[in-house]
Amino acid sequence: MCDAFGERFGGLPNVRVVQARFEDLDPHDAFVTAGNAYGMMTAGIDAAVVARFGRELMRRVQERILEEYLGEQPIGTAFVIETGDAGLPFVVHAPTMRVPGSISGTDKVYVATWAALLAVRNFNRAGAKQIRTLAMPAMGTGFGGVPFGEAARQMAAAYRHVLEPPEKVDWDFVANRQKAICYDGQRQVAR
Repeated sequence: MCDAFGERFGGLPNVRVVQARFEDLDPHDAFVTAGNAYGMMTAGIDAAVVARFGRELMRRVQERILEEYLGEQPIGTAFVIETGDAGLPFVVHAPTMRVPGSISGTDKVYVATWAALLAVRNFNRAGAKQIRTLAMPAMGTGFGGVPFGEAARQMAAAYRHVLEPPEKVDWDFVANRQKAICYDGQRQVAR
């Protein structure tokens, strides 16, 4: 996994690939969850997040999903929530799937990563509190079944798109963005 991420993120600024459990990560301001649309944080990386912050965090995530999304957070949306822990003050909830299951062959890793990065950007633009260091798991590689190389490719594409925003939106931009998200070289790998 680290090799795949190192290859795909190679040359991109301010990225460090770390092989560690969530519990052993260096200090950071926010952690991105890669869960489901209902905020059921009982398995995978979400379970580790709940083990650290308690079921109260899951309850608050679910309340936000109920309030803002009527109980089902769409894939491609994300929000920042405070943890109450000075050591890791924020979690970004960015679901990669509606319910646990395969998302291999889709662009959902890109969509969730893009949403998480935009949520952090908007959070930083809106207030005095800032997220300066963000930790992300290998999105979609657990229950989602996305191969490491493909998850890394889609996550790196989202990060690149944040670093290089367009100056205008036209059909050339749309075509190039679609190709960057859904193709690996000349081969379509995501739908």
